[in-house]
Amino acid sequence: MEKELKVALIQTHLLWENPEANRTHLEHLIEKVPNEIQLIVLPEMFTTGFSMNPEAYADTMEGETTEWLKVFAAKQNAAICGSIMITEKGKYYNRFLFVTPEGMVQFYDKRHRFMMAGEGEKYTEGQHAICIEYLGWKIFPQICYDLRFPVFARNTIDYDVLLYVANWPKARISAWDTLLKARAIENMSYCIGVNRIGLDGNGLEYTGHSAIYDVLGDEVVFSKAEEKISTASLSKKHIETTRKKLPFLEDKDTFNLLV
Repeated sequence: MEKELKVALIQTHLLWENPEANRTHLEHLIEKVPNEIQLIVLPEMFTTGFSMNPEAYADTMEGETTEWLKVFAAKQNAAICGSIMITEKGKYYNRFLFVTPEGMVQFYDKRHRFMMAGEGEKYTEGQHAICIEYLGWKIFPQICYDLRFPVFARNTIDYDVLLYVANWPKARISAWDTLLKARAIENMSYCIGVNRIGLDGNGLEYTGHSAIYDVLGDEVVFSKAEEKISTASLSKKHIETTRKKLPFLEDKDTFNLLV
């Protein structure tokens, strides 16, 4: 078990519906990540931007992007994660991939699709939340719009890190900032959010605000509207000490989430 988890958040612009160019650009950024980093987080749909054209750009689990993630996870000796379009058995998913240096792949399919953009018409709803165990840390991944639904993220399993990847636009960025902090406080966990910057093919502007908040909702790192690699060391001692001193999670409601 690692008492510290060293993470890097890659906040970047995304080229519209251009997987090859985005992989190339991200390669240059990933190669700049410090050697001691153990987890690298990329934005939502990092090969295409938030596109509703999966028929043309969706990859497979055995496809080029998954293999690319395996190569760079091994090269950096760090897990790499983010979401991409995936096609499987005739359906499309906005799928979060978590790839370890050893090449193990775990995934989560976005539960709450953003209906206002037509995501529900193009992508199949995820059915299950997952908890990823990595280096003794329990990581609970979510994607963008999931941030607005606290019941789905409720910390009933004592996870250590709640992790969001997103394409969250400038027009609603204050909600992003507020909800990330709230999720950290109410779940007594670190909360990580990685957002993109720049313009997409629909003319929407993104201003980043990628961040990490600790168990008390205090800011660990925060990035404004710029391309940036932010790094931080998360502490198990901070989680354990704070939860022991303030045992709020012991009073949590018991419920079953029906899906």
